[in-house]
Amino acid sequence: MPERKRLLLRLDPEVYDAVAKWAADDLRSINAQIEFALRLALKQAGREPRKD
Repeated sequence: MPERKRLLLRLDPEVYDAVAKWAADDLRSINAQIEFALRLALKQAGREPRKD
């Protein structure tokens, strides 16, 4: 498995709080929830990463 990329992300405090609540509701970490949301957005946009 390739090394995971690190990213500094600045969020509006209200967005952070909403993501934190969503993550808690889904029993995920905030990081995992952000990745979940990004993957969902990529799928909906037809831009899913290739699985080589």
